Amino acid sequence: MRLKRIALFVLALLNIGVVAGQDSIDYQDRSLLRNLAKNNVHKDLQHLPVPEAVSDQYSYHGKFFKSHHSENVSQVKYIYVGRVNSCRAGGCSSPGMGSSAGKSEYFDYFILFNVEKEVELVRVFNYQATHGYEVTARGWLRQFEGYDGSKNLEVNKNIDGITGATISVEAITRDVEKVNDILRAMD
Repeated sequence: MRLKRIALFVLALLNIGVVAGQDSIDYQDRSLLRNLAKNNVHKDLQHLPVPEAVSDQYSYHGKFFKSHHSENVSQVKYIYVGRVNSCRAGGCSSPGMGSSAGKSEYFDYFILFNVEKEVELVRVFNYQATHGYEVTARGWLRQFEGYDGSKNLEVNKNIDGITGATISVEAITRDVEKVNDILRAMD
């Protein structure tokens, strides 16, 4: 009986650890830091808090940062490191439902913006979903480069769809558009 209680306690701790691990993004992930360094973004990033008026309008899961490569204003870069919730296969009835159906998975990614707040680079650095891994392909992610918020992003119109990754494609596309809106509203 005592062994059974210990086993249940250990299982409960493991479940808590798994859930807690999903709640936080690793902002010190080696892959993330390596990608940022390749793009002349230094480790000494300044956190940019989102004003309350803006955060009340948008739901997002991540942080904004600012990096100064030097005193040269043209070298300022904005970085968003965030998490996209996607649905498990069979867990959501439609791509627009996101994590509200209760069975969500996630992936962590970052967006690098230039001084004009145009997307320079999008990279996925922690993919924890079981389906849709194809959205991590650098060639596919390149289509977000140059996005400045002046037009809507639409899958199968100006963003290529991926068979078998529909939910992940929709989720990251909506998130890139929303993050760009938030960054522009922070002026």
